[in-house]
Amino acid sequence: MCSRSQLGLKRLGCGLFLSSLACILSAIENISCPVSLCGVDEQLMEKLKRFRFRKETTNAAMIMKIDQEQHMVILDEEYEDISPEELKNEIPEHQPRFVVYSYRYKHTDGRTSYPQCFIFFSPSGCKPEQHMLYAGSKIGFVDVAEFTKVFEIRNTEDFSEEWLCAKLGFFR
Repeated sequence: MCSRSQLGLKRLGCGLFLSSLACILSAIENISCPVSLCGVDEQLMEKLKRFRFRKETTNAAMIMKIDQEQHMVILDEEYEDISPEELKNEIPEHQPRFVVYSYRYKHTDGRTSYPQCFIFFSPSGCKPEQHMLYAGSKIGFVDVAEFTKVFEIRNTEDFSEEWLCAKLGFFR
């Protein structure tokens, strides 16, 4: 049997537990609204909408970077009819980039689709400040632009058609 002082401690412990639980639940609610370190340029958002509904049947890419003065994701380059290997050569080796790639994907059952892939290139040799800025902006950007196929790669040399097909094979 517990003494009154032990019961008081148990009650106090329960109160602290409930208070801590309330703080944790509050933090989880705040996590559901992603915070982004950088905004997204309005012109870029318009281009992304047009890119999503393009009618061409070739591979295409949009490479985006962060304007560090404005803290804004902006368009860096656009490419039409570009293979994964060609795209790999257009990505800076020591600077992070966001890439949206519309890829002509041939399924094993013979169907062809054109998934829009968001790829976060974050080379291991980039400055830590740059990596933090891009990583801190990625989730908000993905959320605002409504990307569903999101991939990350640390070394541009690892990016290939085989890598991309393996990633897309998961979505069948």
